[in-house]
Amino acid sequence: MATQRDRLMAAAVRAAKQAKQWALVAAREAEQLLREAKKRAESLERRRQLKKRLLKTARAMSAAGKAAVVAGMAAGVAAARAEISRGGKPAKRKKR
Repeated sequence: MATQRDRLMAAAVRAAKQAKQWALVAAREAEQLLREAKKRAESLERRRQLKKRLLKTARAMSAAGKAAVVAGMAAGVAAARAEISRGGKPAKRKKR
């Protein structure tokens, strides 16, 4: 027959095993939450970087568009000056 001390030790061992199991479960849960938090942080960082790239691209395209307008105006002015220097005759267009 088990003594009171033996029963107490057996209960302590069972409690320790149960505590170890719960600690392992808690560690797995914490690891999973950490992975999820990292994913979210990375996706937020990716979104920020994408926004920066899009803004930079938009600025470049805007500058290119302005340059195209300026180049068009310059070409128009040059064509007008060339027309004036030819005596006011409009340039002949070839028929297609």
